[in-house]
Amino acid sequence: MANQKERTKQSSTPVELEAETPSEEVEETPAAEEERPKSPLDEVMSQAERAYAAYMDAERQVAKAYHENEVQVAKAYKRAEQQTSRAYEAKVAQAMKDRDEALAKAAKARENVLARAEEAFRSAEEAASRAYESTIAEAASVREENIGKAWKVRDDTIEQAWQIYSKIAR
Repeated sequence: MANQKERTKQSSTPVELEAETPSEEVEETPAAEEERPKSPLDEVMSQAERAYAAYMDAERQVAKAYHENEVQVAKAYKRAEQQTSRAYEAKVAQAMKDRDEALAKAAKARENVLARAEEAFRSAEEAASRAYESTIAEAASVREENIGKAWKVRDDTIEQAWQIYSKIAR
């Protein structure tokens, strides 16, 4: 369209240049029209000038409409871009919140598991210590009993030996 404007401007005649001015300026006052005799050629030229002026005006209106449409499309794009950015930021914030909640749950579960494991360890350690103490006590008791029996056997054997020796020695 810009090329068409340039071509039109280049081929303009003085009459056409007059027609490019706003239509109010082109129209002459009724008194001036009466002074000049109208010929069919003048009338056709006048119609052509008005048609050209109307064409130029329509072309300017079309260019203005295209420009307004371009501005509206740019505004709509900006709105869509902002809306998309807000949606993205909201999703990122929600994902971060969800991640933090999941990590907090996992940390709590870990602490619970560790506390139960510690309790199980302490319980097993206490049971092992009790079993150790019990086994040691039992082993000590058996040892003491066996030592006692061995002393009794020793004592009995020594007494028998003395009795035999005393019978021999008498």
